[in-house]
Amino acid sequence: MMQQARRASGLLVAVMLTACNQLAEQPSDATRSPPTAHGTAPESAPSPTAVSPLADLILEKRQVAVGASLAAPALQRLAGGPADRERYAEIVRNGVQSVAESPVSTFSIDVDTGSYTNVRRMLQEGRLPPHDAVRVEEMINYFGYADPAPATRDTPFRVSAALAPTPWNHDTQLLRIALKAWDAPVAELPASNLVFLIDVSGSMNSADKLPLLKRSIKLLTRRLRAEDRISLVVYAGAAGVVLEPTAGDLHATIEAALDELGAGGSTHGSAGIRLAYAKAREGFIRGGINRVILATDGDFNVGTVDDRALVDLIEEQRRTGIALTTLGFGRGNLNEAMMERLADHGDGNYAYIDSLLEAQKVLVEQVGGTLLTVAGDVKIQVEFNPARVVEYRLIGYENRALRREDFNNDAVDAGELGAGHSVVALYELALTGGAGARLDPLRYTQRESDGATRHAHELAFIRLRYKMPDAANSRELRIALTEAMRVARLDAASTDFRFAAAVAAFGQRLSGSPYLGGFGFDDILALAGPARGVDDQGYRADFIRLVRLARSLELQGPDVGQAPANADDRNG
Repeated sequence: MMQQARRASGLLVAVMLTACNQLAEQPSDATRSPPTAHGTAPESAPSPTAVSPLADLILEKRQVAVGASLAAPALQRLAGGPADRERYAEIVRNGVQSVAESPVSTFSIDVDTGSYTNVRRMLQEGRLPPHDAVRVEEMINYFGYADPAPATRDTPFRVSAALAPTPWNHDTQLLRIALKAWDAPVAELPASNLVFLIDVSGSMNSADKLPLLKRSIKLLTRRLRAEDRISLVVYAGAAGVVLEPTAGDLHATIEAALDELGAGGSTHGSAGIRLAYAKAREGFIRGGINRVILATDGDFNVGTVDDRALVDLIEEQRRTGIALTTLGFGRGNLNEAMMERLADHGDGNYAYIDSLLEAQKVLVEQVGGTLLTVAGDVKIQVEFNPARVVEYRLIGYENRALRREDFNNDAVDAGELGAGHSVVALYELALTGGAGARLDPLRYTQRESDGATRHAHELAFIRLRYKMPDAANSRELRIALTEAMRVARLDAASTDFRFAAAVAAFGQRLSGSPYLGGFGFDDILALAGPARGVDDQGYRADFIRLVRLARSLELQGPDVGQAPANADDRNG
């Protein structure tokens, strides 16, 4: 009887697997061969086999049957299906630093916002994000802030600083450093030479990928002017040009080219990047905006797939004055680590598009910040006064850390600041004589320096270096953090201060930070609610809804994210 049952079970599985293969071999109605316009010759590469819902069901049942003893978090991750193939760079979270040992903190700014929208997408799918998907600085900088901005482009940004009690630890202080860039009216933007490099490989064949990508690009192209130029380059098994440099006001021509795009084939990313840069050089506008915009899920699987080789290629091209922006789409095989890294090394920025509303934000409402760089290689260095501050912790910016000597080295690359961008950095500080210190004092400490005594009214000295567009040498700004910038009560701090603190707490909570103590989602809501301030676009209201959603998901079961990274190994 048992042998008959096993034979019957085996026959059923065989029939179901055959059905899976037949479904996988049937092409989707939405799949077309990519245009074979003049470009590189097609390469022979097998098309990736689509996985049908039935195959997913069999795989899930087989995994559950074989691994029934797995812990609940692992089973919840399996239920996420294709999300398991998403790739994120490992983050070693910043730990507490002793001012006596390391008084100087140096890092590059970060204007990317992709982490926030990607985390939002996961929460809306009903799951908490992996810890490495949460980059706290990108969550903070997703939002705009009402810090004072310069009146002209001659001064590309203004710096402000403030200090108030830390919401999650009453024994420490929270330092907020804010940069606000000069904002250019859209009508006054320089002429643009834009080359869209569009992934039309088989992995892009879903509603949240190529179809959303095409609608997103149309939002931007409908606002282009006659003096602007746009080109469309596609890549899959081969790379080709589907729209030669075209005047921006020929909207019907541009949209017709976009409408013809369909997904199919494997992904030859490096060939497309080379061709896109060639088109950008062909249409180069001196004194204008010259930028390649890579739109993809980042699933590079043929051609140059090594991260270092792609980065070298991008760095070679940025020296010609052509920047790179990356736009991420879709779920399942999202390679966010690759897209963020390419944008960082291409003097550009990375955004994740999870909806047409997000495309409206990135490509229409904030198009100046996306396209026009007003300051390059922006670095921040903070020196803490050991007479006033005993410990500090930089919140976020782990993958932007620089060595102390990098600050004065103009050859070291750093982040770019776009028109209208807001950049905020937060430090948690333990002041001398307070109860907030986490580290034991050293037995053999040096005496206070003459400088620390002479500047006893200063808590820290903040320096910023940047380059004007196309300049080889950097300029420097300096600001001293004094007691006058400190408020005694958190509720006396600005709404922007309190809201940024709420976002920072949310990011730390999602990433498994050990520094929040018992500060939970209810506390974050209590902090963020009164700090909404002016919210014309509803982005802050949307954040509050996400916090409520994360609270509900946490109550449903164990966190399905990755284990917390070591928080004690990285110099802030």
